[in-house]
Amino acid sequence: MRRVAAEEIDALLPQTQCARCGYAGCRPYAEALASGTAGLNQCPPGGTTLIGRLAALLGRESLPLNPRHGDETPARLAWIDPDACIGCARCLPPCPVDAILGAARELHTVIPSWCTGCELCLPACPVDCIHMLDWPAEAPPPPRPADNRARFLAHEARRAAAALERERTLHDLKLAATPAGGTTP
Repeated sequence: MRRVAAEEIDALLPQTQCARCGYAGCRPYAEALASGTAGLNQCPPGGTTLIGRLAALLGRESLPLNPRHGDETPARLAWIDPDACIGCARCLPPCPVDAILGAARELHTVIPSWCTGCELCLPACPVDCIHMLDWPAEAPPPPRPADNRARFLAHEARRAAAALERERTLHDLKLAATPAGGTTP
């Protein structure tokens, strides 16, 4: 078994950020592979092709996809049924690449060229109006891993900035509520 940097492994992964491998995303899975604590056969979106590439890179034996993590499927695309969508906006936060457009009490839609097919939006929908479709022939090609990674990093940066802003606001509110003597009731 060869020691390989997580960056090299991460560069091979599909960057769907689906967590089906058992890790919180592609980078944590790459880190586990680099440390030797994860199997190279845990990524359903990458499937057999990825397993072969990982085996060659890591100097390990290729294995079949572990069925515990799901089945290898063709590229898939989320589709939101416009007649069933209630505009709850619960599908927006779990999308790791911000491929779902919409706002509270508005119809939501998916940007096909951004959707990674991660399926993380499915459990968030209370009315089951999101469906996974095989990638349509007439749609643009599925997004490239590098584009998925860039959108995911931008998504994570926006989430971190929003969390920091919330903390600042709460801190300011707490200071404003503190009496002049410096103690809170």
